[in-house]
Amino acid sequence: MNPDNYQQLVDQFQEMINDTQQTLDRFEATGMDEQLPDDYDKLLDILDDAVKQQREYVMVALR
Repeated sequence: MNPDNYQQLVDQFQEMINDTQQTLDRFEATGMDEQLPDDYDKLLDILDDAVKQQREYVMVALR
């Protein structure tokens, strides 16, 4: 992969992170985090996974 490919992946992960964080914020604002705790936990898992994968691509791109 070339640097542009890595940057594109990092940018796509950032979009996913932003979208997931916005969804989490809406969940919290409307009390859905308490009404649907399993779904809320799944969103947290998605966020965690996206952050980890983004970090991995950043680290590879910096080598």
